[in-house]
Amino acid sequence: MIQRIQTIYMLIAAILIGALFALPFAEIVAHNELYLFNIKGILKNGELVNNGLPIMLFVGLILVLHVVAIFLYKNRVLQMRLLTFTIILLLGLFGMFYFFTYYDFKGAEISFKLSVVFPLVAIILDYLAIRNIRKDEDLVRSVNRIR
Repeated sequence: MIQRIQTIYMLIAAILIGALFALPFAEIVAHNELYLFNIKGILKNGELVNNGLPIMLFVGLILVLHVVAIFLYKNRVLQMRLLTFTIILLLGLFGMFYFFTYYDFKGAEISFKLSVVFPLVAIILDYLAIRNIRKDEDLVRSVNRIR
């Protein structure tokens, strides 16, 4: 049901998470060499230094959960639980960003890109979706009490 505002919130969050597959996360300058951190991992001159498969799988799982949550509009309670789990996974994604950028590069100059903020925006949108789903559920329950 695309006309519900929570569906719009979830769709925007899914688009932001999907954009992580195409955009770089950070540029790292260490030992006078430039490294690029993206969904594939950490690259130096196009060669893979650190494999980013865990981040790729994590982002893929979060994207799939958002798409599944969009189509669970008939089961609002499950939709709220799924979005709550997605918020927890998004917080874990921040931890993975931190681990990948600071683990091997102590004292390096790190320049984060705009795409690092996308999971934070997705968390806010998921929270707003949960709040509106809860309003819908409360409305349905109040109407059922009247009958």
